[in-house]
Amino acid sequence: MKTPFVALFSIISLSACKPLGSGDIRYETATVSRGDLRAIVTASGTLGAVVSVDVGCQVSGCIMKLNADFNSVVKRGDLIAELDTAIYAAKVKAAKAELESSQADLTLKGQNLERKKTLLPLRAATELDVQQAVAELTQAQSTVTIKEAALDQAKADLGFSRIMAPVDGIVVSRKVDVGQTVVAAMSTPVLFTLAQDIKKMRITAIVSEANIGQVKKGQSVDFTVDAFPDDLFTGKVVQVRIAPTITQNVVTYETLIDVENPEQRLFPGMTADVSILTSERRNVLKVPNTALRFTPPEGTKIIGNAKAKLQRREQILYVLEDQANPPTLRAVIVTTGITDNSETEIVEGLEASAQVVTATIGGTLEEQQDSPL
Repeated sequence: MKTPFVALFSIISLSACKPLGSGDIRYETATVSRGDLRAIVTASGTLGAVVSVDVGCQVSGCIMKLNADFNSVVKRGDLIAELDTAIYAAKVKAAKAELESSQADLTLKGQNLERKKTLLPLRAATELDVQQAVAELTQAQSTVTIKEAALDQAKADLGFSRIMAPVDGIVVSRKVDVGQTVVAAMSTPVLFTLAQDIKKMRITAIVSEANIGQVKKGQSVDFTVDAFPDDLFTGKVVQVRIAPTITQNVVTYETLIDVENPEQRLFPGMTADVSILTSERRNVLKVPNTALRFTPPEGTKIIGNAKAKLQRREQILYVLEDQANPPTLRAVIVTTGITDNSETEIVEGLEASAQVVTATIGGTLEEQQDSPL
């Protein structure tokens, strides 16, 4: 007679050796339904003014006065900075004096020519003397022209010491202080940056080469900025630049998006998280993207051709036919359309209300059969 302990041990051993039935497998499903889908391309970009102008200085000198600062609103022609004009005023005086001297010399050369012409009939001067006087007069006229140009240049340099606003706008950057010396040698030093109108701004978005083919001029854009995380702003694509940017073997393209900013809440330099609406469908069949990624576990009973050769935009979905023991799935080839990265349009291959499998509940058949008690 077996003792109770031996009987209990026998029951446990038999239970451990018995594989769990495949009926323990359960599938998570989703119902194929109709609804609207919006396909988007996501990107990040930087806000800036539509027109941004760097105001430079064409001459060197010390900054004597600044009439504009950050956020100053200026009009075209406003005086926004002045350099020390002492040197340039002196150059104007010197140029004027040299011009007057050359003009006096020109007058003298003209008088000398007239005198030679008068003496020529009297044989008091020769033809050679007259020709020489004509050459001297021509040379004096050229000298006057050179001195006039030098005076114009000196006056222009004096004028360049007064920095004027080239456009209407707002100062978004000031890069100099009073007393600082700027040197206009190899390149023009930048004193200010003016945003012409920040009521209309532009996003320069960086789009990957995989998505750039879907982006077109005129498409609507939604975007957010970190400064206002709860607000959704809108814009429109105005240009897709074909020049590539390659960084660490990654190819991207710049896409320009115009944005209305009537309240001036958006500032230049803000980072924008952009969603470009590339396509929109209404009242279409759609399934969760998890259904497209589902792969049945080994040993699952499947009807239909699950190993068919798929054409472009075709995928295999699994429809739950029977949840009995064992559950049965039917492999269905469907043609897909657009996706919003959460759900995908089904163009053909499925009907509404079909139950597509999205996940397995309880592990694979092999895991259940091999698992110990």
